[in-house]
Amino acid sequence: MKNISNSTLNDTVILPRFDRHKLQSRIVHLGFGAFHRAHQALYTSELLDKENADWGICEVNLFGGEALIHSLRAQSHLYTVVEKGASNTKIKISGAVHESLHPNLDGIEAILEKMAEPQVAIVSMTVTEKGYCVDPATGQLDVKNSMVVHDLENPRAPKSMLGYIVMALRVRRERHLAPFTVLSCDNIQENGHVARSAILAFARLQDSELADWIEKNVTFPCTMVDRIVPAATEEMLSELATFVGIDDPCGIACEPFRQWVIEDNFVSGRPNWDLVGAQFVSDVVPYEEMKLRMLNGSHSFLAYLGYLAGYENISDTMTDMYFKKAAYDMMMFAQAPSLTMPEDTDLKAYAQSLIERFSNPSLKHRTWQIAMDGSQKIPQRFGGSLRYHLAQGGDLKWIALGIAGWIRYVSGVDEKGNLIDVCDPLLDTLKAIYDTHEQHVSIVPAILSIETIFPSDIGQNPQVISAVSNAYQSLLSMGAKATVAAL
Repeated sequence: MKNISNSTLNDTVILPRFDRHKLQSRIVHLGFGAFHRAHQALYTSELLDKENADWGICEVNLFGGEALIHSLRAQSHLYTVVEKGASNTKIKISGAVHESLHPNLDGIEAILEKMAEPQVAIVSMTVTEKGYCVDPATGQLDVKNSMVVHDLENPRAPKSMLGYIVMALRVRRERHLAPFTVLSCDNIQENGHVARSAILAFARLQDSELADWIEKNVTFPCTMVDRIVPAATEEMLSELATFVGIDDPCGIACEPFRQWVIEDNFVSGRPNWDLVGAQFVSDVVPYEEMKLRMLNGSHSFLAYLGYLAGYENISDTMTDMYFKKAAYDMMMFAQAPSLTMPEDTDLKAYAQSLIERFSNPSLKHRTWQIAMDGSQKIPQRFGGSLRYHLAQGGDLKWIALGIAGWIRYVSGVDEKGNLIDVCDPLLDTLKAIYDTHEQHVSIVPAILSIETIFPSDIGQNPQVISAVSNAYQSLLSMGAKATVAAL
């Protein structure tokens, strides 16, 4: 980092070995957040250690984060990633980033010009679901979104990710330059398709010929990303400084595990990220379903039932042998059979790796945090598996208990009578149902009748109603710990 020789850093720190002077901004990344620092940017840095390449990254924060960009520049665009395992810690300095821009520091035009430079082959982003300006109800571009309205009226002074990308592509087309690949790295199902749909819809509202050119020439690969990267806190940064031997306001801590599955569909070349563990595939969807059902589904199961049982963190639930076994059994008996995966996929090994990750006490992943927004998560995490087992005559008990745990959790009162701070976009609807039924088993069919969460083929199915009602009654009678143990 700035003016710091190698001897200043702790001996265990792993430094970049490549010549950073060779780097060009061939990737422009929108959203210099915690996950990107510990995932795509680190993959790129480790790749550069393996081969003589020039895949440098220019980081762009479109909203906020000016202080972070200032700090990054003061450190010559180097930053720390601490991989905290259950028994060992690795400290790495990431070096693929060599440039940064911010509209408030450098101006909008500077960012657009950077994205239009001939060598730029990829514009990637981690801007969260909101950054795509999509209406959740329809899945289409939200033409009433304030940023969309602004950018359509002010195309050369955009605010949104969509506005920047479309204008940059317009400039490239006008200058007869090759297009770039748009690479979404957000945790959104079929993220490339979401990005493509939103960008084309936005472009068509501006210029139908430009939209046709983008549709014909630009590619939007889907990706599946996975790594637990808690948000940076003062406590984490202080601990990181102890590990590294210096203060690093851009540093981040994460788990050792990481996964990146990428649809191999790049129009202007790509880094060989597969040399450092990424997978290039023709279809990302099976891997997304694997993650949603086995990882996210069991995470939700542990979050609702673990919170009710008094466990603050996911790793705490793993100290309970019954919770640990229930999570593994849910993965293998409830979720894995419902998946259609490539032949070389080892779902048992994947399940075992998830249990190891959940058991890592070094990263505090709160059950309350994972329990947020359950009404939005349950359809993707449990719906497909429920339909599979209903069709096959399979056992519903694990998924039924997960759903029952959520229904009990959103009552807003835990097993000791303490209030739960429930965060859910449908909280008012759920509260109205609880006001009518209170904590009586009759609440189960009432909540299962919310079709935005439980379509009628699930929510009105007698087998589902019976299984979830039995699990919910057990939670009322025995509590979460005993109910999970009884599995």
